Amino acid sequence: RRIVVLGSPSVGKSSLTVQYVEDQFIDLYYPTIENTFTKIINYHNQEYKAEIIDTAGQEEHSILNKKYSLGIHGYMLVYSITSKASLEICQVIRDKILNYTQTDWVPIVLVGNKSDLHLQREVTFEETQKIAKEWNCANIEASAKHNTNIAKAFELMLGEIEK
Repeated sequence: RRIVVLGSPSVGKSSLTVQYVEDQFIDLYYPTIENTFTKIINYHNQEYKAEIIDTAGQEEHSILNKKYSLGIHGYMLVYSITSKASLEICQVIRDKILNYTQTDWVPIVLVGNKSDLHLQREVTFEETQKIAKEWNCANIEASAKHNTNIAKAFELMLGEIEK
């Protein structure tokens, strides 16, 4: 299964991916160009080989690389709970994906990272639940720093792919 991790710069896409694949949290920020990781995911007593593509951050006006719509089974759209703008970028990214794939639905998990920074929260879980319902996708809040709900987010991704 090919999963692509997309979202604004510095929302924690790489931290989330590295925490999941390598069980470690990287505290320093280095902008990613693109990295691909492989991990076996156990889901409903079945093993799936996941290829996880960690992308460079997408700005609102940047062109989403069309290759992120080819041969991709699932999309993990990551925002930071401390940034409403990063959630809006996820909406722009989803629109671009649907445009590229020429469908009205693709497997998506909306992931609110940095859930440990609740004092700086700008996005409520209720807000994202409404969006997830509208998009017919899974929604979860996570903390790459504390390894909270990271594995669960990837399990939800497989659930969306296998729907």
